[in-house]
Amino acid sequence: MTSEEQRLQASAERDAHWQRWGPYLSERQWGTVREDYSPNGDAWQYFPHDHARSRTYRWGEDGIAGICDRHQHICFALAVWNEKDFILKERLFGLTNPEGNHGEDVKEYYFYLDAVPSSSYLKYLYKYPQAAFPYEQLVIENGKRTRKDPEFELVDTGIFSENRYFDVFVEYAKATPEDILIRVTAWNRGPDPAPLHLLPTLWFRNRWGWGEPYDPPTATRIDGPAGTALIALEEFHYGKRWLLIEAPPELLFTNNDTNMERLFQEKSRTPYVKDAFHRYVIHGERTAVNPAMAGTKAAAHYAQVIPAGGSHTIRLRLMDSNPAATAAPAQQFFGAAFDSTFNQRLKEADEFYALRMHPKISEDARLVHRQAFAGLLWGKQSYHYDVKRWLDGDPTQPPPDSRRRLGRNHQWVHLHNSDVISMPDKWEYPWYAQWDLAFHCVVMVLIDPQFAKDQLILLMREWYMHPNGQLPAYEWNFSDVNPPVHAWAVWRVYKIAARIQGKKDRNFLVRAFHKLLLNFTWWVNRKDPEGKNVFEGGFLGLDNIGVFDRSQPLGPGNYVEQSDGTSWMAMFCLDMLSIAMELARDDPAYEDVASKFFEHFVYIAQAMNDIGGAGIGLWDDEDGFYYDVVHLDDKRVPMKVRSMVGLVPLFASQTFEPEELARFPGFSRRMQWFLDHHPDLGEHVDMSQRTARGTRLLLTIANRKKLERIYRYVFDENEFLSPYGVRALSKCHGEHPFVIHHDGQGYAVDYEPAESTTALFGGNSNWRGPVWFPMNFLLIESLQRIHFYYGNEFKVEYPTGSGQQRTLWGAATEISQRLTHIFMRRDARRPVYGGVSLFQNDPHWRDYINFYEYFHGETGAGLGANHQTGWTALVAKLIEQSGE
Repeated sequence: MTSEEQRLQASAERDAHWQRWGPYLSERQWGTVREDYSPNGDAWQYFPHDHARSRTYRWGEDGIAGICDRHQHICFALAVWNEKDFILKERLFGLTNPEGNHGEDVKEYYFYLDAVPSSSYLKYLYKYPQAAFPYEQLVIENGKRTRKDPEFELVDTGIFSENRYFDVFVEYAKATPEDILIRVTAWNRGPDPAPLHLLPTLWFRNRWGWGEPYDPPTATRIDGPAGTALIALEEFHYGKRWLLIEAPPELLFTNNDTNMERLFQEKSRTPYVKDAFHRYVIHGERTAVNPAMAGTKAAAHYAQVIPAGGSHTIRLRLMDSNPAATAAPAQQFFGAAFDSTFNQRLKEADEFYALRMHPKISEDARLVHRQAFAGLLWGKQSYHYDVKRWLDGDPTQPPPDSRRRLGRNHQWVHLHNSDVISMPDKWEYPWYAQWDLAFHCVVMVLIDPQFAKDQLILLMREWYMHPNGQLPAYEWNFSDVNPPVHAWAVWRVYKIAARIQGKKDRNFLVRAFHKLLLNFTWWVNRKDPEGKNVFEGGFLGLDNIGVFDRSQPLGPGNYVEQSDGTSWMAMFCLDMLSIAMELARDDPAYEDVASKFFEHFVYIAQAMNDIGGAGIGLWDDEDGFYYDVVHLDDKRVPMKVRSMVGLVPLFASQTFEPEELARFPGFSRRMQWFLDHHPDLGEHVDMSQRTARGTRLLLTIANRKKLERIYRYVFDENEFLSPYGVRALSKCHGEHPFVIHHDGQGYAVDYEPAESTTALFGGNSNWRGPVWFPMNFLLIESLQRIHFYYGNEFKVEYPTGSGQQRTLWGAATEISQRLTHIFMRRDARRPVYGGVSLFQNDPHWRDYINFYEYFHGETGAGLGANHQTGWTALVAKLIEQSGE
């Protein structure tokens, strides 16, 4: 075992709490649902960025390059000031959803450069301009632009011209689980000397101001070793801690309490409030900070002029032992041993990742692979949300408006979240999302199997899962419906973890399966309105992929039969079948459950082609494709949009080997009886492949003939196949939009390879042409499964029209590599950064990677949330299995 693996094992066995401290601090708490106590649910307006520096958060904290304990009692992050900004930079700035022309959008440049699962080594880069930060310009200019215009980015302001900015690197290394070394190095990339104020800041999340029985913790200056400054911490949960600071800076203290005078024209609880450091440093208000050198928020203030091309480094140490208790000099704490610890942890990180990379990849691919994992690990967040308390309000605050009782999330009063959870993006999406999390775990299992398993179980615990069996979607609407991929993730994580850990975790699989049964029942009871095995699910995460807003009713008697909703449920059945078969190895009782899911799958698959035995389905035999069908005014209208909706049926496939079937004779007999008595359902059960060991089994929605027809679209570069993966919508709709008329109004879907040009459905994403990693990943897996069954004799023309034949495995590998090439430097450029010269050419930018939410269908340029290393970290899994 590597040193990192030993730490993870010790943590899992609770021998040492290596994962107690980590990058669990959010990057945006303002503008979130948790902080919204408005009557109308307008979270962005209720708690705007302008309030964040002065107003105490209720449920979490945010900061730049920050860490905290897993309960987020003690927080640490960096603040900076360039002597030009009118705000002390304590948090990242971005546009709210109404301000951005494509939705909410962070307007800063920062990069997650390295991390290991134990957080024993972490590295982060923040690029801070030397000119005044253009807050107003970013808001005004983006406000002028329509959805058809590109976003106005920070780089477009010219603020980085002549390299007039600082590269601020923040690193953490753990000497022990409770001795955290902190190193901040700021480089002046510009041509002239420039001033920079660094304020490493430590504070406590306010848990004492809401009527809960918590005494305020304290941070107090005390005498430390010569050549240092020392802050003693007292916190009711963790007891005593000490923050040791090299080269005595100016120490500042205040309280993490709201500045009531500034925001509400009322008297503050204390004269020393949250925005004190901003007022002291920028406005010179000497009385803003506590002269008694005590409070619940403290900072070390360094002011330095950094020469052109030069750097400045500060060092700190968060410890569980009092350094003043010894007579040791500062050199003992910040000398050669300090840097040696960083070097050792970095070496151990290298060793850890060397075992998780394809052995023959380039250095550039290794860089992408490593930063993808870093982003995934930095994306962990300590998340707190007690919905009942949130709805009721706090006794120290004015009672919430009565309308909240019937507003957002009022049906989720059982939900009580207080855990470290993997986030999609800690600025744009600083809240967990159910189907995002499933993909996170399939990557996370490669580096931290226990955390991946724990995350999947967590969402099914009784204080997360609704009593009716629904899994919470995301905080903007827990009742929304995400694609049911949780069972798929459980099954994949179980198998990958077994390979990595060398043993199968049956307990994990049993625990997950029982809760998944509840979730499956919820789907069947709530989302099959006609009882015909055809499912609705709203937009199912694919915001604007359809003609209509699928999450809203179409009027009495009108509804949509969803190709993707139905196919997701078929996939759910197959994953549950696979899990049941695995569990039946040790407990024959699961054979009966396996039979149930086999039969249910076949019914759903048949409904895709013949709903209710009426001879009509979601398959269009003329086009050779699956479509949604809308029922409008007693008319049944296929919505002939070639989109990802019609490719989801490909995901529902599974193979079983002869020895597996032989192991379960009861299941095999029941399956054969079912097929004998339902000969019309055999289209989805292929047993044509025989080996010396017996007959193999393939279950799939689309039989081989239909697969061949669909694949022609998938591999056609004028349809789905992009140079950078598979598009969410066929390119053919660029010249041939699909249009439907209803109530005198026309509704259309056309090909949009980049950001959505319409605000339709209120989303800030686009499924009408870009490339999305999660769907591509599921498509690749489905191709591999079909290849596994049919072997090399099933070949396709790839690309369609080229005359070249490939196996499905070869096609899957090619798509995988198209996806990974989004990030690779080819011909001196990375497609992910499009035409931005600074990112493509400058040596201080070109090797720092952002992992976007989705990608331009023609150029591969990154779009949407630019730190969505949650599911876009799938690129690391693709590099591992397919190289570059």
